[in-house]
Amino acid sequence: MSLSHDGLPSPRRYLAVGVLLMTLVLVVLDGAIANVALPSIAASLGANASDTVWVVSSYQLAVLVALLPCGALGEIHGPRRVFLIGVALFTVASAACAFAGNLPILMAARFAQGLGAGAIMALATMNLRFAVPQRLLGTIIGVNAMTIAISAAAGPGIAGAILSVASWPWLFAVNIPLGAIVLLCGGLLGHLQGVKRQLNVTALLANTLMFILFFSGAERIASAPISGSLLIGCSILSLIALLRLERNNTAPIVPTDLLAAPAFRVAVIASVACFTGQMLGYVALPFYLQHSLHMSPVLAGLYMMPWPAATIIMAPISGRLAGRVKTAWLCAAGGALLATGLLIAGLCPPDPRAIGFLVGTIIAGVGFGLFQTPNNRILLLSAPKARSGAAGAMQGTARLLGQTFGAISMSIIFETMPQTGAPSVALVLAGICAAVSGGVSLSRARYEVVG
Repeated sequence: MSLSHDGLPSPRRYLAVGVLLMTLVLVVLDGAIANVALPSIAASLGANASDTVWVVSSYQLAVLVALLPCGALGEIHGPRRVFLIGVALFTVASAACAFAGNLPILMAARFAQGLGAGAIMALATMNLRFAVPQRLLGTIIGVNAMTIAISAAAGPGIAGAILSVASWPWLFAVNIPLGAIVLLCGGLLGHLQGVKRQLNVTALLANTLMFILFFSGAERIASAPISGSLLIGCSILSLIALLRLERNNTAPIVPTDLLAAPAFRVAVIASVACFTGQMLGYVALPFYLQHSLHMSPVLAGLYMMPWPAATIIMAPISGRLAGRVKTAWLCAAGGALLATGLLIAGLCPPDPRAIGFLVGTIIAGVGFGLFQTPNNRILLLSAPKARSGAAGAMQGTARLLGQTFGAISMSIIFETMPQTGAPSVALVLAGICAAVSGGVSLSRARYEVVG
């Protein structure tokens, strides 16, 4: 499964990298922008606000279901082929979203979009690793991680900008020409023969069932804790069954072979903890601003901007540092800063000017940017080249699992606490999760060599 040379020839390699990064921006942004449009979608389609949440949830569920299987399929059939199938599905589904006339069609189209996004997210890294020579690999992986971090941070702002001049279908319509460009340029990517091996269909079904049960349980655990807990318990049983089905597989769907390596395992755990804290913080912040500080929604949106702005500034800096300083130290410092910022924001006494809040969110944004790029870099580079599909899939899975854990925690807090105190408690819990991510990262220092 190797090219006849060390990466693609120049300038083709840079064009291929540009195509891959543009596609990653598309799918990460698409996961972040729909939240902002939910009120507009509800009004336009005459739907209940609670039902429109599935516009976001169906996409996230589909990505979770698709990531690990698509990573395996890319290794079996070749990463370019499966990646471009994902791009085609994502583009067609984006058109279906833009022209959806009712909520059920929109949710179905978003699910299909998520399946395509899962293939893209799983295999972009594998295509990147085979596009560039070994000497540039660390730099390109760092750029890849930075692109994901910046896209996730910039999503709400870009969505707001589009909605200020156009209606919500344009959030999806803009994907169509960009997806078409990627498909036309698909030949720039390296053509790699897959490693022929059997894909266990029963294991594939167990993987799908595991994430559907987990996500369904997460959605209802706050309102119906017994049934929600039972669904999550059944999801754990599905995971156990999946691991048993693939215990003799040298390249399993759930990459236990990669998780056996300490550096990879620690990076995954740290990523889950960090994104749990990030999601808790992102959900709690607007409630804190509007309920505790009595700000208008517009003013609250402005006060939330420093976090993503600080992340966007810090992400490329951390990418440059990652080749010179142990990523374990960078991630530990990032987790500590993220925790400090969240705790400042959550524990500061209410202040009409919210100076303490602004300071806290800026520190949190710097910490988040400092953590993400180095952590993703070591996660991807610690996997063998031939298992890049599984590593990329695991990176996306860790991010989405963390965000789901954060959403579950936020729902439980809202159900069990007064609304006025819940945001502060959530921010403190978010700070604890961030501190855990930093502490876990520090344990990786002894396995790591700089460079």
